[in-house]
Amino acid sequence: MVRIAIPKGRLLEEVSELFLKKNIIPSKLEESRKLIVEKDGFKFLIVKPSDVATYVEQGGADLGVVGLDVLKEDPKDVYELLDLKNIGKCKMVVAGKPEKLEDYKILHFTKVATKYVNIAKRFFEEKDVSINIIKLNGSVEIAPIIGLSDYIVDITQTGNTLKENGLIVMEEIFESYAKIICNKASFKIKKRDIFKILAKFTDM
Repeated sequence: MVRIAIPKGRLLEEVSELFLKKNIIPSKLEESRKLIVEKDGFKFLIVKPSDVATYVEQGGADLGVVGLDVLKEDPKDVYELLDLKNIGKCKMVVAGKPEKLEDYKILHFTKVATKYVNIAKRFFEEKDVSINIIKLNGSVEIAPIIGLSDYIVDITQTGNTLKENGLIVMEEIFESYAKIICNKASFKIKKRDIFKILAKFTDM
């Protein structure tokens, strides 16, 4: 039985619909209190998005669906088998108040609020900008509004939350989307089953 880690939240529905469309599962996966679901010869682990890659790396799952943003923030020793570029599409951006746009163009030092600490560090280091990072786990849009930070680094799907809070995108860092990843040992042991699954995505 192939164990597949699937992220809770907004990605669960997209992944479920894709797997249904590709005839991998006979019916949709629904978010509930049940965290392990057996369906048509698969065992699905419904876990936090940030934990998917850890389950796969450590062998708790053979395969996983994970956002590129998660892998860039916390790289894991796994095989990246397939890009699902139409699933979980969003952008990692630097955002701030409109009046900070001109300052952003000539930055030497700044304060940034984010939960993506490693991504932010690497990005600003490449721009040769010194930063003070304030780690927040949610609602980062508040930080520049109250003066806690100059800018934020965050994921945005539509940009609506930024607009509603009076923020604009200063710069796009990268486009994020879902990827299918695989445990390295599972790739050898369950290769035939894994390739059967991958074959269903050949028309993507």
